[in-house]
Amino acid sequence: MPVLRLLIASVFLAVSALGALAQSPYGGRAPNFYVLDVGSGQVLAQQNADIPLPPASMSKLMTLAMLFDAIDEGRVSLSSTWNVSAHAHDMGGSSMFLETRDRPTTEDLIRGLVIVSGNDAAVVIAEGLGGTETAFAQMAQQRAAQIGMTQTTIANASGWPDPRHRMSLHDLAVLARYIITAHPQLYQYLHETQFTWNGITQPNRLPLLSAGVGVDGLKTGHTEEAGYSMVGSAVQGSRRIIFVFSGLNSPAERSEEAERIVSWAFRQFVERQVVPQGHAIAEAEVWMGAAPSVPLIAAQDISVLVPVMAQSGITAHVEYDGPLAAPVAAGQEVAALVVDVPGMEPRRVPLVAGADVAQGGFMPRIRTAAAVLGERLGLGQP
Repeated sequence: MPVLRLLIASVFLAVSALGALAQSPYGGRAPNFYVLDVGSGQVLAQQNADIPLPPASMSKLMTLAMLFDAIDEGRVSLSSTWNVSAHAHDMGGSSMFLETRDRPTTEDLIRGLVIVSGNDAAVVIAEGLGGTETAFAQMAQQRAAQIGMTQTTIANASGWPDPRHRMSLHDLAVLARYIITAHPQLYQYLHETQFTWNGITQPNRLPLLSAGVGVDGLKTGHTEEAGYSMVGSAVQGSRRIIFVFSGLNSPAERSEEAERIVSWAFRQFVERQVVPQGHAIAEAEVWMGAAPSVPLIAAQDISVLVPVMAQSGITAHVEYDGPLAAPVAAGQEVAALVVDVPGMEPRRVPLVAGADVAQGGFMPRIRTAAAVLGERLGLGQP
């Protein structure tokens, strides 16, 4: 399509000027990792990210998401009180030290879950929302699928070792992004550095919260099978990243890996605008329309992350199923701009129609039919 090639040429030039991947991929110590830039949606690095793995306490984020949903839907409030069963009290591992006589509030349980990783808090929440932990696990499984977690099976609320309990690192990043974007007001609890219950003060186990590098939440995990692991998020300037890794040998290695990822993600990439909002990138043919084509425009500013050390090699192209059938409405999503950065997943951005195109009248339909007939009979121009 000559028109498409002509108008997209300026985008090729603009993007190519940004350069191509020239540095080595992320080379940390963790055998499994996933690093996402939230604003652009670009995956900066990944390894073994779609393999279902034991998530350990990182899966408590699913329990947290279920609780946050319940709060926002008005089913519980921050001041609601909860019963502590013998099953919850008897949970081993990490604990907020609940007693069966206690009646913690929702706010207490949030802190007990995310700050001190209480297995007892996770079971209290599960039983309070689902009746039993087993019923809650079934509910959480359904919700995980709705959120977009495709490599997840949930057997319990706490991440207690179970061969049926699995999540991929990619799914954990999807979950973290959901919590951050769907529940921004409640996410503030994940920033807190310590929590006291029944006279026992415990620090937040998340590395780097007070290190000044932008880490502001989410969750660590550890079992013998999973190793030392973490789901984290960090903000620097206008950028937020989410990172997940597992399989390390000690808390010290986990802390070092978190700092290494944060430093790499923010220092090795720079954000560049490719296309401003409202800019016409190409034109798409319209079938049986009052006009033969419609401009394709960016509905918002389009930016990409590119490596700091770069040379030529980045390309872009427009994809759409065409010709588009009239009528076409201005603002209707009809195409995508695909930006390819070597060594990274393509960046796909929706494009919308820049104008209304009504169905054509009698003469446009006759011209279209004649053109089609001519092509089929071989009467078109050579």
